[in-house]
Amino acid sequence: MKIIITSAIVPFNYGSRTLIEEWLVQKLCEYGHQVEIARIPFSFNYKELLPQITALRLYHLENDCERLICTGIPSYIIPHPNKYVWFLNHYCEMFDLWNTDLNIIQEDSGWLAIREYIMRSDNATLPQAKKIYTNSNIMSERLMNLNNLKSTTLYPSVLRPEQFYCDSYGDYIFYLSRICSSKRQLLAVQAMEYTKTSVKLLLIGKPDDPAYMETINKYIKDHSLDKKVIIINEWITEKQKTEYFAKCLGALYIPYKKCFFGFPLLEAYYSRKPVITCTDSFGTGELVINKKNGLIISPDPKVIAKKFDKFYIDKQNVEMMGANGLNRIGKLQITWDNVVRELTK
Repeated sequence: MKIIITSAIVPFNYGSRTLIEEWLVQKLCEYGHQVEIARIPFSFNYKELLPQITALRLYHLENDCERLICTGIPSYIIPHPNKYVWFLNHYCEMFDLWNTDLNIIQEDSGWLAIREYIMRSDNATLPQAKKIYTNSNIMSERLMNLNNLKSTTLYPSVLRPEQFYCDSYGDYIFYLSRICSSKRQLLAVQAMEYTKTSVKLLLIGKPDDPAYMETINKYIKDHSLDKKVIIINEWITEKQKTEYFAKCLGALYIPYKKCFFGFPLLEAYYSRKPVITCTDSFGTGELVINKKNGLIISPDPKVIAKKFDKFYIDKQNVEMMGANGLNRIGKLQITWDNVVRELTK
């Protein structure tokens, strides 16, 4: 089958969504399909959204492929008679972060009008798809609540799960993620002020905002945490990543209101390591079962600190929860084989 995958992206801005698209191309090709990916340069400056959305309606790919698979917002606006949508996220600022302290736009009448336009555009174009999938149950619920659309949850997997392994249960909690306020690395650092064991925190990721990174560094300095918190503020190689997971005590992933559970959780479980997450991280709760394969706790530094210490003291329980995490992946059928099967029906 000739398939085109469409995505609208900010140039040179890569993350989990672009990885999903690249891995999807690779897997579809492995199954014998002819695949192209059309990444359309797109600005998420909200003052420029409306003309760009209009322009997407003018694309015509019906003579170029037998199936169109749309991933990144708002590429599903592009018309096609055999369109599948794998809906990975809404506009964060317009939906996830609306009416929160983390929103970066002014919620005045002008922005309300743009938000209304986006919602109407979604309501007009998403139903044109023959099938709609999402990357989480929460996202499916959101599509129903916001757009009155039914969808099927289809979890993406990591590309090469076999590369992950468990070497030992060391002395550090590993938090791998883009360093930004919505991922709340500062909350993790604040927790280290209250730990009573020799547990350490390892943060790895590229900072989005220099000011936020400076805030974290200042907190570490002001509270003398330089021996308890280690930061590598850059992207690391796959080999380095697997080694850090292999030797960590457990993983931490505490984003704010994230719909998709996140690849670090899968990578932790393939490494036989349990995960600590928060009650308001939302999507992580689809993979983490509290006290079974990890912990779901309140976003309170003192509570987080107690769980860090608990991991450090009770490594036998940590090992048991790590093994259960791998079982959870199997139960949810999180594989690329399953993804390809669904998207090529």
